[in-house]
Amino acid sequence: MKTNLIQVIEKRSLSFTGSHPSELSKREMYENVSYLIMKKLSENFNISKLKTDEAEQKQVFYLSMEFLPGTMLGNSVYNLNLQSELSEALEHFGFTFEEICQVEPDLGLGNGGLGRLASCYLDGLTTQGIVAHGMSICYRDGLFKQVIRNTQQYEEPDKWQDLGDCWLVNKITEAETITYSDFKVLALPRDLYISGYKSELVNSLRLWEAKPIPGECGSKESAYNISKSLYPEDNIDEGKLLRIRQQYFFVSATAQSLIRKHYEHYKTLDNFHEKVAFQINDTHPTLIIPELMRIMIDNYGYTWEKAEHIVRNCVSYTNHTILPEALEKWPIKFFSQILPRILEIIIEFDRRLNLETVSTIGLNKEDQNAMRILQENTIHMANLCVYISHDVNGVSALHTKILKENNFSAFEKLAPGKIHNITNGIAYRRWLCQANPLLSDFIQELIGDTFKKDATNLKLLETYKDDNQVLDRLIQIKKANKERLAKHIHYSNKVSINLDSMFDVQVKRLHEYKRQLLNLIHIMYLYDKLLENPNTDFYPITFIFAAKAYPSDTIGKSIISLAINLAAEIEKSPSVKDRIRIVFMENYSVSMSEMIIPAADLSKQISLAGKEASGTGNMKLMINGAVTMGTKDGSTVEISELVGDENIYIFGMREHQVKALKSSGVYNPWNYINASSELKHIIDTLNQGINNNSFSNVATSITTGYGGPADQYYVLADFEDYRLTHSNIMKDYSRSRVWAKKSLMNIANSGMFSADRAVLEYSNSIWNVNKLED
Repeated sequence: MKTNLIQVIEKRSLSFTGSHPSELSKREMYENVSYLIMKKLSENFNISKLKTDEAEQKQVFYLSMEFLPGTMLGNSVYNLNLQSELSEALEHFGFTFEEICQVEPDLGLGNGGLGRLASCYLDGLTTQGIVAHGMSICYRDGLFKQVIRNTQQYEEPDKWQDLGDCWLVNKITEAETITYSDFKVLALPRDLYISGYKSELVNSLRLWEAKPIPGECGSKESAYNISKSLYPEDNIDEGKLLRIRQQYFFVSATAQSLIRKHYEHYKTLDNFHEKVAFQINDTHPTLIIPELMRIMIDNYGYTWEKAEHIVRNCVSYTNHTILPEALEKWPIKFFSQILPRILEIIIEFDRRLNLETVSTIGLNKEDQNAMRILQENTIHMANLCVYISHDVNGVSALHTKILKENNFSAFEKLAPGKIHNITNGIAYRRWLCQANPLLSDFIQELIGDTFKKDATNLKLLETYKDDNQVLDRLIQIKKANKERLAKHIHYSNKVSINLDSMFDVQVKRLHEYKRQLLNLIHIMYLYDKLLENPNTDFYPITFIFAAKAYPSDTIGKSIISLAINLAAEIEKSPSVKDRIRIVFMENYSVSMSEMIIPAADLSKQISLAGKEASGTGNMKLMINGAVTMGTKDGSTVEISELVGDENIYIFGMREHQVKALKSSGVYNPWNYINASSELKHIIDTLNQGINNNSFSNVATSITTGYGGPADQYYVLADFEDYRLTHSNIMKDYSRSRVWAKKSLMNIANSGMFSADRAVLEYSNSIWNVNKLED
């Protein structure tokens, strides 16, 4: 096989560049190797498609505004089991596989957990032999590239397609026309092939790219904007309209394509729901519902009742948030302006829902009003999803409980049992076996390789929880991963960090509810204490942050700047800088995460209880041996139940306490400030400035409110418990084997959070799909 790869690489290099492989640049070799892997994936995809068509297999279409695949080469080579052969072939020409992989950009198609989850599920589905395809938009500039200048976040276009588009296959003959009331555009499908671990099946992520229609007035500029970037600013009407256009664009292209193909084959749409399952990933793809209705009624002559029956039986919805701003509500006027027919269908859904709720026993007027799709001249997209979908799921046990009891309690009365839970999962082979080969290889030494196909077999590690030799090896592996990260940080941030310090990690999207600010206020507290008493016995800590804030999120961007300026301020203090160090890593991405997570000692999951739907970063950190410090929120609740109280650090108010405090209306952050000289000094410092930069807006967000209630995520209410818990953590961390045992117990109990498990639950309980037989 190695000899064959050497010959193939040499042949292609000579044909396409005229140069011998040994003369290629790293970029040229990357393109060369990627082409060969793509060729193999393409062959497998065509075989998979043929088998699917012959079996008339029901297929899943996972609709998501974002996917976050990360880099493709390493993952594809691992799944195809070509690592050894390709590494040897590259070494023959003077390259290493690792340096070629480092050339590759992350595919800029997502932002955070939502997009990464979607990609993890495609990986799991393909590994499990389930035919499924992602559907989204081919964003030219991605979300954005985060650049830190003068301690501030700036946004630049993410030109990922410069190299990343070598993984995309244009399907020009399958283009669709998308019609708005004011213009039309073409939707060109570009397919990204998705491999699974040791699986013959290859699925696809179809990315629709907007192209102008020659001679169509307004089409060129509009097409450019539709697939320009993820999540355009929606604080102005033009941005809101563009988001609606984007959402309609990719679901309309998907619906038209699938219905056309289905009708060509079966000469009817009566069985459409028996062959197609749509999963709506959060509310962004909601318009698939009225668009399917429009096509069936207007183009194929179906009655409303028959079309609705088909749509209800092929659409299901995953809710990922209870945050009001993320439960999309669009002004009716925008739909009237650009999608009048879609609006008519939504109005009819609302009328029928209202008739149904009025005649349902047990629903009061408040319930009926809460369920309306049209409220106060806005369209409530989540209500449309819950009403029409045959299944609705939350993504952690606590989150689903909140949906049933709060957000969608009236729908639960209308259709008991429709809402249920499927806890999120991760593509653990990527995050453990690929990102942390030292740990993966050691686990294989201990328990064999069956965990690579069945993550629950990690439970076998518990046998070694009191084996000092095993615990010492875990300590050595963690230190090696910390050394790798430290080298990267020294290169990127020009900072040297202490490998013996605790790596305290909080890496995730920047949002106030995730409470990076709580972490920073505690660091300010520790800094002040060490300045007051430099001789205090204190175990060194490296606080690692990575996060992007939305361009319009003023407070979020200020919190990033606070972290960077606080880091600079601490570096000025000779007595403190070797005991506390802050590292903010610029332009957080999947590939960066793959370097940080294996090195983490402590996983910070400190969102306000009841706000985080699930979280998946906590799972990735757990399977790599980080111990969690968190609130009883999202899937951290389930982590706590699995590992036991002695192997996790829980602090803060519980969800019911947060709810009671909010309902009481008596919360006043000044009560905490006035009772604590330390907190008062921290607030004063924020106002006066850190590293010659004032953070009065951050202080205001706590004391009186900045675009919301004062301290709306109860940072100060949870601070004291946070402080005490962190102090206990440091005592335990200083006893290395005690900590290593906790680490091992986390790894051993992480198998439940596999994407393989999650997608099988979806397949069996929601989609009713089977594996594609060989």
